[in-house]
Amino acid sequence: MPFSKLGLSDSMQSVVDSANFNKPTPIQERTIPLILEGVDLIAQAETGTGKTAAYAVPILQRLSAIKTEVPPCSPRVLVLTPTRELAQQVTETFDTFGKTMVQQISVTTVIGGADIEEQVRHLEEGSDIVVATPGRLLELVREKDIFFLNLLCLVIDEADRLLALGFAEELEQVFEALPKHRQSLLFSATYPKKVIKLTEQVMQNPSYINVIGDVPTVGNIAQRAIEVNRDNRRPLLQHLIKIEEWKHVLIFVSSKRAARNLAVKLKRNGIEADAFHGDLDQDERTEVLSRFKARKVRVLVATDIAARGIDIQDLSTVVNYDLPRSPVDYIHRIGRTGRAGAEGVAISFIDYNDMAHFGVIEKRTNVSVEREQVSGFELTGEPPEKKKGPPPKKGKRPSKKDKARAAALENPDAGDEADTEG
Repeated sequence: MPFSKLGLSDSMQSVVDSANFNKPTPIQERTIPLILEGVDLIAQAETGTGKTAAYAVPILQRLSAIKTEVPPCSPRVLVLTPTRELAQQVTETFDTFGKTMVQQISVTTVIGGADIEEQVRHLEEGSDIVVATPGRLLELVREKDIFFLNLLCLVIDEADRLLALGFAEELEQVFEALPKHRQSLLFSATYPKKVIKLTEQVMQNPSYINVIGDVPTVGNIAQRAIEVNRDNRRPLLQHLIKIEEWKHVLIFVSSKRAARNLAVKLKRNGIEADAFHGDLDQDERTEVLSRFKARKVRVLVATDIAARGIDIQDLSTVVNYDLPRSPVDYIHRIGRTGRAGAEGVAISFIDYNDMAHFGVIEKRTNVSVEREQVSGFELTGEPPEKKKGPPPKKGKRPSKKDKARAAALENPDAGDEADTEG
């Protein structure tokens, strides 16, 4: 079905054409007509399927029909995102469509780590759309620098990620500041109980769209699993970058420290690399990401802060240097390549200790990845002997908080992304 059959106006169809959007993706095809009707909507779609445009296009059409100027500090649309990078990317999408519209639509990005006075100045000038992370938005709400009397639409993007990063309390405070009568749109890759509870707070008889089924998959990505000893991963990585001539590579590691160390060691060995993690301030994060997107840097070593919402055109290769914690995180990591129907390659390094976990990832994502070894970097040694632990003692099991504290003590860099947004 072409965009022209989705209820777009002639002027908006021209805007879509100018942006070289020729055929809608499944999520765009199913959500655009409903958003134009003004209904509340829950949309579940995997990464890289064009969901930002799915809500940006109809929202811009609805705003273009309003002839009055937007009041100062009182936006008509609020988009909430879990990370600063996704907020900036959403703003870029609105700007891409907005620059060819007859009626100019103003967008302000409200994120931590950036100049708050500049953000307030843009709001005072009048912004149709505010794209925000929860922490900085609440700052502006408390200081009475933003109001929502004229809010028509709330968009919650990457709802599952917002909740995974611990923003539930902040979201509740934001909702208290919003008018009850508005359109609410929620986009999420997964639909756990926490997200279901969130929809009950913000939705009025929502329509539900699911374009991925119960288990997300990424079918156009060639997935490889290379068996290698942990202390041989970096030499293997350097070998593959050279021999297979990888031009643009995103490498995922499990901690901020690992990102810094690996990037430094790659540079020492003649491979231009940057690290991307939560310890960088906002200007540094923007600069690093811009350099990588512009292909001024060949390799980006990142924590899971880069696993969602970052759109890198024609990224050929993703490497799981460390395996992700969950199958869903695996899908989001490898989904940085193979976007918008393009082909990509995702490689996971696994040793004896990773095999069971990678098997779980395969089972949950409905894939079977053939194991391979690279000559000169073969997996050596013997699998560790499985030790049967003592039987559990009734009433003595550690609580979730106890387990979390123990994990934090063992790995102080775990959860890098959780404390970076505001």
